[in-house]
Amino acid sequence: MTTSYRALCSDFYINSKLSVRMELPSNREPILDLFERTRRSFPMMNAFRRYKDELALESAPNANPHRWMAIRGSSVRAGVVNPNNEEEMYSIHATACEVSPYYLSISPLDLESVELLYGFDLSAKGNHDEIVASALLSGSPLAQLADANDLRVTECQPVLGMTLAHESGFEAHFEVKTRSSDKPNAGADEPISVYLTLRRYDPVTDLRDLTSRLSELTERGQSIVDEHLVPNLLVPLRDEIVTRSF
Repeated sequence: MTTSYRALCSDFYINSKLSVRMELPSNREPILDLFERTRRSFPMMNAFRRYKDELALESAPNANPHRWMAIRGSSVRAGVVNPNNEEEMYSIHATACEVSPYYLSISPLDLESVELLYGFDLSAKGNHDEIVASALLSGSPLAQLADANDLRVTECQPVLGMTLAHESGFEAHFEVKTRSSDKPNAGADEPISVYLTLRRYDPVTDLRDLTSRLSELTERGQSIVDEHLVPNLLVPLRDEIVTRSF
């Protein structure tokens, strides 16, 4: 499964976010204790870093896979880059849901949402927006604008938000992010990114339900990625990039 994803993109990653309504504690002991507990489960995560708005525990940049966990004002986030199998895809997220509420004094009343993001980066040269327009709009009415001789596509970053039919509290957002080199603050080698973000708002009455909530998101997310994101976004973009490289 992950092998097939890596064949379609240059980097593949999964991020999770546990959002709360009140500010998380910022004193040393609970955060260091949480990171130490995480490090025991993932020994390669041994770099403690402070950024502008968060504290993070990370593995080395060249670790395979690369894992991280970060504490921000009102959220606990975790991520894994280029996992090699399903266990590596989700283990850091399960650990974050299982242990962070106890170390950071998060109660069920405080929980706002659980979020899971699937990200795919595709290396691409040239005008990213033209690539996206050609790959995803071809044959549509909008393509008539993109094909006009006197116009040039400079912004094409589709975003589509959905809710699960017959089920409240569940959101899914598809997004394509472009970073053409002629855009302000864009690097020459930055990729086109495709995101699927799943978010669940239903209240949780027991902290032990967080792991089942995450499992539900991963099951739904895997299905949506395989059945919808890959064939309808990732493959057309990959094919367009390959065509333009010749």
